[in-house]
Amino acid sequence: MLELGQKQPVADNAMIVDVSEADFMAQVVDASMTVPVIVDFWAPWCGPCKTLGPQLEAAVTAAKGAVKMAKVDVDRNQMIAGQLRVQSIPTVYAFWQGQPVDGFQGAVPGSEVEAFVKRVAELAGPADDGGLAEAVEAAEAMLAEGAFDDAAQTFAAILEEEPANVQAYAGLVACHIAKGDLGEAEAVLNGAPVEIAKAPALEAAHAQLELARQAAGAGPVAELMAAVEADPDDMQARFDLALALQAANRMDEAVDALLEIFRRDREWNDGAAKAQLFMIFEALKPNDPIVLNGRRRLSSMIFA
Repeated sequence: MLELGQKQPVADNAMIVDVSEADFMAQVVDASMTVPVIVDFWAPWCGPCKTLGPQLEAAVTAAKGAVKMAKVDVDRNQMIAGQLRVQSIPTVYAFWQGQPVDGFQGAVPGSEVEAFVKRVAELAGPADDGGLAEAVEAAEAMLAEGAFDDAAQTFAAILEEEPANVQAYAGLVACHIAKGDLGEAEAVLNGAPVEIAKAPALEAAHAQLELARQAAGAGPVAELMAAVEADPDDMQARFDLALALQAANRMDEAVDALLEIFRRDREWNDGAAKAQLFMIFEALKPNDPIVLNGRRRLSSMIFA
């Protein structure tokens, strides 16, 4: 039995490692560029963690190298847990290509653990996946190049072959958002299979959709900047400026404006600045420099 403060044992397996804040980028984000990485957030005092952890380890071991597992003690690594918005444990995230793409919270039956690990292991694209991994990559390239219709058609075709493909769902939502079809984007999100509905990539898509909705009502940046300069204590003007900046895709400046509100009055409008910051952080990739720097600055204010 684990006692309080005792380190949870890790199986003698090169694919299962303890991870700290010092090596999280290398062991999880960088490593996930070549092999999917499952991150288990746990704590010594967490009863369900003692059941889930060994189940995950057994399933990862059975995958024979197709997936890696990183274990993060949230008591020892609070900054990582905060950056990834881990609000309860156990929480499990799957990283692929540098970002979280799937996950779940709480203890689940062993059969669901095995299904999750199998699904994550297949992210790397097994030889018999029918070319779906390549199709996802091609569709994401189309999206990045602005060929939204072509990308949407490709993502939709992928979902016909694999209805629970998280990356394809997130990509299809992004296409509709880029085209301004926010109602269709919401419909796609609402239609996601229940087993992937809470995947980090789809949670990010929800945040991206909300940011797009806010952009529709954003005011002129120049006018709002003038209003803030005229009255630096006008928190509403500063908040509206942040919304206008994010609508103009000036996310770093939007984060600056929101952090300034939090610095001046963290409880303003029921903590609206902090909530908006979290929405931006969730919408962007977790390794985006804007997210990393913004979370670091916010944490320094909270714990100052």
